This record gives sequence, structure tokens and C-alpha cells, in this order.
Amino acid sequence: MYFFLSNLSMADIGFISTTVPKMLVNIQTQNKSITYAGCLTQVSFSYLFGCLDSLLLTVMAYDRFVAICHPLHYTVIMNPRLCGLLVLLSFFISLLNSQLNLSMVSQLTFCTDVKIPHFFCDPPQLLNLACSDTSTNTILLYCTGAIVGGVPVSGVLFSYTQIALSIWRISSSCGKYKAFSTCGSHLSVICLFYGTGIGVYLSSVISPSARKGAVASVVYTVATPMLNPFIYSLRNRDIKRALKRILRRST
Repeated sequence: MYFFLSNLSMADIGFISTTVPKMLVNIQTQNKSITYAGCLTQVSFSYLFGCLDSLLLTVMAYDRFVAICHPLHYTVIMNPRLCGLLVLLSFFISLLNSQLNLSMVSQLTFCTDVKIPHFFCDPPQLLNLACSDTSTNTILLYCTGAIVGGVPVSGVLFSYTQIALSIWRISSSCGKYKAFSTCGSHLSVICLFYGTGIGVYLSSVISPSARKGAVASVVYTVATPMLNPFIYSLRNRDIKRALKRILRRST
């Protein structure tokens, strides 16, 4: 679990570094312009680290599934070699997805003084602003989004369905609590990340609203990576004791 957490932390650092520094500079200087090369760079890295986040959360769901449903075989199944291969595979899939989206956006033509109703260069927003025909690009964007987003979500749902069935079969309440606490932090992060991420892209199809989409995007691009260390730290007993001491002093 901690091996995957370290890789998730690095992906979160890369994900948040793609958008937040530029956003802070825009707020400080009151200059919201971005170069064409800078926009393409944001598209590439945001899709790389965003997809990597999604795949690592899926791998962690599988790790929790093995830990709860097959505890006696955990060390055999989740050996260091398999863990390393899963992280490498996640990285290469994310890299392929980012390069595919980058090549798609780089083929678009834009008029001068284009205003993006977002705090970073998001391909769905760029497609709406392009002067060239975007029908093929739109189909490709939603197909890759369905594959890269749908497969991990299906994997997470399958893992947690099996976990829920295993917890239901546990007779003691103490055993149920222990099993649930094993995956409680991960489940919280998944709800934040996938809930807001899927909500943004579904709302853009049903009822496009640039302001609502930008606000929801802040949650999965900024808030979730910031909350991840805090959520997972609550599993640590020392952190819990320190937090209780701080709360007692404040009260």
C-alpha cells in the first residue's frame, strides 16, 4: 500500500504543478494570457498525471481487494515485481493517452485572441473554440475518455463489490470495522476524484456551463491532491494521537 501511495503522491505533485503555479501567477499579475506552447504543455502533462492518478487509484483498489478477499495469499500475489509492473504499465498507458490528446489538440487551428473559459487548457474547451472542423477530434476525445475513464471505474467497482461481499460475510463487528478501515481512506479519495471528474465531463455534455465546470474541476485537480496526504495520514496512529492533542488544546 505504501509503495502505491508514494507513486500516487508523485503523480499528485505533477498533476497539481501543471495547473496551480500558472493559476497563482495569473492571480498575482492579473494577466490571464498563456502561450500556444504553454497551452499544449498543460494539455500534455495534465492528461499524463490525471490518467496516472486514475490508474494508480484502480491499482490500489485491486491491492485492497487482494488484502481483504485473499489475505493469506496477499504477499504471494502482490509481490514487489507485480507492484512495479502495475506502476510501469499505468505510466505507459498514461503517457500514450497524453500524447494522443496532445497530437489531437495540436492539429486544431484557432483564431486570434481566443478566450478559454477555464483556469487551464482543457481539451473539451479548446474543441469548442477551434476554427477548424472538430467532429473527428470530438469523437476521438470521448472514445479515449470512455476507455481511460470507464475501464478504471469498472475495475474499482468490481473490486469494491467483492470487498463489500467479503465484509458482509464476516461475523464479528470488530472484524468488519477492521476490514472497512483498511479501505476507508482509499474509498474517500476515489469518491472525490472520480465523482467530480466524471461530473464535469457529463455536465459538459448534458448542460454546458463553463463556470460550473471550472469550479468542479478545481476539486479533482487541486483539492483532491491536496487532501490525499491528510486522508491517508489519518490511518497512522501517531498522526491520530497528534491530531487529538491539537483538538484538546484548541478546545
